[in-house]
Parts: sequence; structure tokens; C-alpha cells
Amino acid sequence: MKILVIEDNKSVCSMIEMFFAKEGIEGEFVNDGVQGYNRFKSGTWDALIVDWMLPGMDGVTICRKIREEKFAVPIIMLTAKDSESDQVLGLEMGADDYVTKPFSPLTLMARIKAVTRRFQNQAPKEMEGLLQTEHFNVNRITREVFVDGTPVTNLTPKEFDLLYYLVEHPKQVFSREQLLERVWGYQFYGDERTVDVHIKRLRKKVETASQPFFHTVWGVGYKFDESSKADEI
Repeated sequence: MKILVIEDNKSVCSMIEMFFAKEGIEGEFVNDGVQGYNRFKSGTWDALIVDWMLPGMDGVTICRKIREEKFAVPIIMLTAKDSESDQVLGLEMGADDYVTKPFSPLTLMARIKAVTRRFQNQAPKEMEGLLQTEHFNVNRITREVFVDGTPVTNLTPKEFDLLYYLVEHPKQVFSREQLLERVWGYQFYGDERTVDVHIKRLRKKVETASQPFFHTVWGVGYKFDESSKADEI
């Protein structure tokens, strides 16, 4: 596995490098945002780890530019910002996951393995990647989503993964812990808000006031149900 780390804190880089060595991961470390972005474009990577605050170009801008240019690589953002609005911004710009500083190296390694495993497993047989419902047409191969025939073009990679999983299991209720494990690929580490943020973004992007799709089951979690109307909730 080959991972690019764009992080200006040399102590953090040294810690990550040590754990990379234990896991047999080839890591390359860049301390400047512009240089890191250019290095990303000039190489082939299995994952990208990028800090939010960087000299030259911040991590959010790097994520946005990578997604605009259609690079398919899992991105983990390192951030000292832990407010929901900051998390929403990072995820909206294309990060697949975030790790809040200070963090455990073991937790970071679990996140890396999870996001890379998800990307590696996204090559199913052609027909296994197609979902059709009353309102949705979802193609996991091309990662296209249509709602009532209208394309949804602004989903982040992880928003697509969550949407696909819920649409694939209509009316089934999942706890946040289950969604973290099955969509993100790692067990619960106390980041339930990750799920909440993604559900909130999906609702804004694909629902209407009269036709919700992603429903909160109070005290349990979430479900996808396109048969329910707003006045039934």
C-alpha cells in the first residue's frame, strides 16, 4: 500500500511513519499544501491523508480540487476542528473520513484499512451494481444516482456509499454503529456524528419537503423508506 501524507507537523508525520513501517505501508510525507497537491497528481496512491490547516493550500481546498478532477482515491482528513459545521465542510469537499487531533495511531490505521478496503471492493459484477426503486436508479459501477429521472451530481464518495447501502436495504433500520461498520468499514470509536452529518447532507441533496427518503427511527438509527410521506413521520 502506498499512501501520501500531507501534514506540516513533523512530530505527527514521524508518528504516522513509525506505524506505517509496522504495517508494511509505503508512506511519502509532504509538509506544504501546494507541493503536496502537485505530488499527488504526479503519482499513484492507494490513499491520501491530508491535514486541514496547511501552508500554501489548505486540506479542504486539496480535497475539493481532487474531487473536481475526478481522482478516485480514498481521503482521510486530519483536523483539530471538531464542530459539526467543520466536519460537514470537510466531508462535502470530498473527504471520505476524518480523524480529530489528537488521535490514536491505532485508530488512524483502522480508518485507513477501512476506507481502502471499501474502494478495493467497489468492483462488483455489472448487474450487482444496479439498484432500481420507485424513485431511485443507482449504479455502483459508474457511481451515478438518478432520483425521479433527475441526476444527482454533487454526492461525495462516502455519501454515495451510504445512500447505496440504505437503498439496497429498504425499510431496514440500522443503528449508527452498524452503519459505521458496514459503510465505513470500522467498528464504533465514538464518532456517531459521522453518520448524522452524512444523513443530513443526503437529505438536503435528494429529498423534497413532501417526499423524505431517509428516516430517523428515534432511539435506534436510520432507514431508507420511499413509501413514507412527510406527514406520516
